[in-house]
Amino acid sequence: MTYCVAIKLNAGLVFLSDSRTNAGLDQISSFRKMMVYEKAGERFMVLLSAGNLSISQSVREILQTTQLKDENDGEPITIWNAKSMFDAARVLGAAVRHVHERDGAALKRSGLDFNVSLIFGGQIRGEGMRLFQVYSAGNFIEATSETPYFQVGESKYGKPVLDRVITPDTPLDDAAKCALVSMDSTLKSNLSVGLPLDLVLYEVDRFTSDKIVCIGTDNPYFTMLRERWGEKLRDVFDSIESPNWSGGATEVPIVVPHAQCKPLKKISTPQDKLV
Repeated sequence: MTYCVAIKLNAGLVFLSDSRTNAGLDQISSFRKMMVYEKAGERFMVLLSAGNLSISQSVREILQTTQLKDENDGEPITIWNAKSMFDAARVLGAAVRHVHERDGAALKRSGLDFNVSLIFGGQIRGEGMRLFQVYSAGNFIEATSETPYFQVGESKYGKPVLDRVITPDTPLDDAAKCALVSMDSTLKSNLSVGLPLDLVLYEVDRFTSDKIVCIGTDNPYFTMLRERWGEKLRDVFDSIESPNWSGGATEVPIVVPHAQCKPLKKISTPQDKLV
């Protein structure tokens, strides 16, 4: 399994992925889930992938050569000449469908689903940044100011901190920190996600990035972040008053009457009815 997250901000884009592939307890390997496509000064795009590794690798392999017919009978559209990220996402969707047409039936005969989830984002000169989540059918949705991030893979553990912190106005470095905390929460709770990590920060209108790093087990910043996050969580937890059941002095009683809540009925004998 894997975990990938991408965040779209006013200041730029953040992309983060792990590298673990788990095919059983004795078959744990590392495969990078991130691809960066850059033509400096013109376009910068990042692809994150989760799901069946053979499918995602096939999609990545043919993406650079996949073409869409131009509706105006012009030059076929590829990710390298697309005039918008929307068209580039259409090319990616076509690559997914091509792999499905080629391998879908054989996978089904083997009892395997066609399972791939992709995040694709970046900026092409002439328009603003855009971020898409692409599904196994090749269709996709786009991030908005109300939903400024996408996750694929083991998303549930890292979602709460993103929901509490990320807004379009979040500074780029703060969003990167939040993404790493989200990843740490996932690493802590799920063995199918693992180091090393790939992290990319893209600043709006630059059409290139030098903020690209691979984070291993001995990375000083990530080690510090994991330790400090755990410590601060425990400090905050300890600072919250425990429930008071004795009726003693407290500004936040837990035992209070409420119109929606009737006393919970106890079942004391076999003859007692639930209703």
